[in-house]
Amino acid sequence: MSFRIESATVHDLDDLAPLYDAYRQFYDQAPDPVRARDFLAERIERSESLILLARDAQGAALGFTQLYPLFSSVRAVRTYLLNDLFVAISARRQGVAKALMQAAAAAATARGASSLSLSTALDNLPAQTLYESLGWQRDQHFCHYGLRL
Repeated sequence: MSFRIESATVHDLDDLAPLYDAYRQFYDQAPDPVRARDFLAERIERSESLILLARDAQGAALGFTQLYPLFSSVRAVRTYLLNDLFVAISARRQGVAKALMQAAAAAATARGASSLSLSTALDNLPAQTLYESLGWQRDQHFCHYGLRL
């Protein structure tokens, strides 16, 4: 399969929002295409995230990844959180996720980041296999916690 990866803009929302809504549903959220579109539009308009969109040769949207800028206080460097990665079911097992991950690393590097981080479900073995095949390493030094507000 031939595809290209580009930074998403507001002009991509009609193609991007359904992918994002499907991603949210994968994580047991109710379908909400309006909320998906509004959330993405706000991130793009405020330059709060970097969204990379994969398209096939005909321009159909195949998948995306979304990165959020962060900073490491201890290392005094910019980092990025690779928060979202999703590929349409019809485009899976064709190298789209791998290409998105590689494009994310290149984009973060080009923006001066020293590292990327991500988290995934403990039972998401296909994702873990992909990440580790690309050189990502599971954190052996820190426990990560969350607090819902």
